[in-house]
Amino acid sequence: MMQKLLLTSVLLALGGCYACRAQMAASLDSLVHARLTSVAPGCAVLVAKQGNILYEKGFGKASLELDVPMRPDMVFRLGSITKQYTAIAILQLMEQGKLSLQDSIQKFIKDFPDKGHKITIENLLTHTSGIIDYESLDMHIPYVYRLDFPPKQFVDSLGHHPLVFAPGSRFSYCNSNYFLLGYIIELISGESYAAYMQEHIFVPARLTHTWYDDEKQVITGRVSGYAKYGDHYENPDYIGLSQVYAAGALLSNAEDLFKWHQALYAGKLVKKETLEKAFTPFQLADGGLSAYGYGWFIKELAGSRTIEHSGGIDGFQSDEIYFPQEDVFVATLYNSLNEGGNDMSFMGLSNDIATMAIGKPLAKEAVVPDAVLQQYAGVYAQDATHTAIITLEKGQLQVEAPAGGLPKTPLVAESQARFLLKLFKVEFEFISDKNGRVTQMIVHSNGKDQVCTKIK
Repeated sequence: MMQKLLLTSVLLALGGCYACRAQMAASLDSLVHARLTSVAPGCAVLVAKQGNILYEKGFGKASLELDVPMRPDMVFRLGSITKQYTAIAILQLMEQGKLSLQDSIQKFIKDFPDKGHKITIENLLTHTSGIIDYESLDMHIPYVYRLDFPPKQFVDSLGHHPLVFAPGSRFSYCNSNYFLLGYIIELISGESYAAYMQEHIFVPARLTHTWYDDEKQVITGRVSGYAKYGDHYENPDYIGLSQVYAAGALLSNAEDLFKWHQALYAGKLVKKETLEKAFTPFQLADGGLSAYGYGWFIKELAGSRTIEHSGGIDGFQSDEIYFPQEDVFVATLYNSLNEGGNDMSFMGLSNDIATMAIGKPLAKEAVVPDAVLQQYAGVYAQDATHTAIITLEKGQLQVEAPAGGLPKTPLVAESQARFLLKLFKVEFEFISDKNGRVTQMIVHSNGKDQVCTKIK
């Protein structure tokens, strides 16, 4: 009798699990079908919990020209998700005693100017080096993004520019940091970055659908990428992959991203304590935390802590989010880069997919009249060099901070005067004087408030 009761309990529990999975699958299907057309021709979505894949599906088209449907196992460019692979390679070299995170980068790149400051390996890992982002440079070469350069040429060009800020004093997301890390990997290992990744990262993690991108290589299941302009798609411009290198040149699929995640937590690549450090926000010189560790953002979504990263590269956008408390991993891959990379609608969809995956309701956006929103539009200054531009487009506020590297990104209304930048979990609160005139914007981020004055 006892055995029968136990069997019945197990079957009921399993039935409940299957019912929950079916309900989640139906909800995710509905969400993606409703929102995908605003983001990309197609996407692949994977949700895993406690080491098991619960949901894996392809949506839309992998090729518009050939009318090929998307499969969940297809291969996409990852863009900046590449940075976590580069970070783990550096941490491997650290564990082998071949470098210290506190080493000056000049220890390895002998002729790189120190610019009067010690710039450490850790500064590169955490985007706190102060080195200028090469994407912001005007190289005075027509169609320069189509060209390929040896890593040393890029590194030498960075050495000619002054630091943007003192190392360790600020966080500023910058591809130059991870480009330099890739070059250091080559100098220490004696291997090309691509060869090191294959031997020391992909093989130990048993990644069978992950590569350093090579457009000449025939890769089964490689998805076609597109640029989205308004309501139509175009083929993206060609980009020399040496320009993204260790900061964004990897290819993979959703299942390999999950296998990568599992390999990390299984200790196949670095020690547990090393991985924990990679998932710890870096402490800045003023004691504040930056929300970035070594190759990962540490944020919060729907009230739960996340370890995550996204990527954008010509033709593709990607996102992966891990909820450690819930032990839920979510990967979303899209085959379009919207409007030259200035539209972050893919991030909103990815965040909503992840929120559903942990069983939490989607936040409802407050309804704010256009007349009120229009009052918030303008230019806000924190100081002489840091400004934010707020615009109103099609009934939604957008924020842009050119000096900080933030492209035009939508704000979600939480109330009449408070808005959320989902991408970075930053809140914007607009303050009016007694006459109802908007005079300030307070930016709430990482437990700190920054007051910006409306100047236009």
